[in-house]
Amino acid sequence: QRQATKDAAQLAGLNVLRLLNEPTAAAIAYGLDNASEGIFAVYDLGGGTFDISILKLTRGVFEVLSTGGDSALGGDDFDHRLFCWISHEAQLQPLSDEDTRLLMVKAREVKELLSTKDEVQIDAVLKSGEEVHLSITAAQFNEITQHLVAKTMAPVRKALRDAGLTVEDVDGVVLVGGATRMPHIRRAVGEFFKTNPLSNIDPDKVVALGAAVQANLLAGNRAPGDDWLLLDVIPLSLGIETMGGLAEKVIPRNSTIPCARAQEFTTFKDGQTAMAIHVVQGERELVADCRSLARFELRGIPPMAAGAARIRVTYQVDADGLLAVSAREMTSGVEASITVKPSYGLGDDEIARMLQESFSSADEDMQRRALREEQVEAERIVLATRSALQVDAALLSEDERVAIEAQIEAVTAAAQGADHLAIKAAVDALAHGTEEFAARRMDRSVHAALAGKKLDEVA
Repeated sequence: QRQATKDAAQLAGLNVLRLLNEPTAAAIAYGLDNASEGIFAVYDLGGGTFDISILKLTRGVFEVLSTGGDSALGGDDFDHRLFCWISHEAQLQPLSDEDTRLLMVKAREVKELLSTKDEVQIDAVLKSGEEVHLSITAAQFNEITQHLVAKTMAPVRKALRDAGLTVEDVDGVVLVGGATRMPHIRRAVGEFFKTNPLSNIDPDKVVALGAAVQANLLAGNRAPGDDWLLLDVIPLSLGIETMGGLAEKVIPRNSTIPCARAQEFTTFKDGQTAMAIHVVQGERELVADCRSLARFELRGIPPMAAGAARIRVTYQVDADGLLAVSAREMTSGVEASITVKPSYGLGDDEIARMLQESFSSADEDMQRRALREEQVEAERIVLATRSALQVDAALLSEDERVAIEAQIEAVTAAAQGADHLAIKAAVDALAHGTEEFAARRMDRSVHAALAGKKLDEVA
């Protein structure tokens, strides 16, 4: 979405100095950047969506602590509720599309008038010949839409919980979006946060005004003290696929951007000279349940024993939310990288769905992860043991070799099942059963390395 926004601006001939999220722009418009410190909530109720953001301002630093909202809730829902009320009160027959549009327009006009008047007359003549002559008071409108107002408070509570805050921690509230002109919205927000929300700037223009203030500063028109830093957060974790189809989180969700994190990984098989890097997004434990962002390969890894190579994978998210991933083999220095610019973005409803699924499936996901981890470990130890037997089977008696082969079969059989504890027990048994074999192999390697050398040469 961010990359698409930059591309659209470029096509429109605009010079994009930076991307600014709406809550921060609203805060700047209200001058909260001028020596303000504390926690601020930005309540944004537009025509079709609702968003809530919790910002922390500290000595010129804007940090988004958490975000939330409802992508299917907005001022249009208030219009539709009033439309339904009119249809019911006037006992209208099923309406044609044309009459529906006419009444929806009328409902919107009435809603806007009720923001400044105590009572509004509703008069309309439909194409069907039916006439509407009703009056509605502000109190009645408040009553029939109270459930919609209450619906906005659930995401507000969740955003506070995500930020680890209570209502008492919030120092101020900013109202954004045309739907916040409704008096009962302002009243409900004020009662919830126990403070008078800031609403003296046109809620339809407050974001544009804040963006203009920021652009003016970035263009070099700085006044003393006009230095501030804007920090956003990552809505969903960014990770990498590991053996067994597991998702390993590299940058957890709600991390402040820009940011960079790195983790080291290694090879799975002896002599492995390439590694496939699969970048994923989401909160689930298995890659199949996450969103695939990009794939690339790191080639030219020096052939080594499994687990000996050190591949450092770095994730970097810039201030505009664009992700760059690089992988580097530390011994040889070979490197590969990719910049993730998804051609399609995630809507708020998709993010909310992915988060909800991660919560509801947490127990099941952990069980599945534990099973896959043990299956991967089983595959690793079986491969390593078979490889050792091919090279050094002569170090074992026939009975010892048969016993190890039986333990290998036990691990293979257990790995086909769904009991991760049984797989772990079989793996542990094989590891214990091959300890003497490993010791003999070590002795043989040391003997081969020292044969024919003098003591001072070894030292």
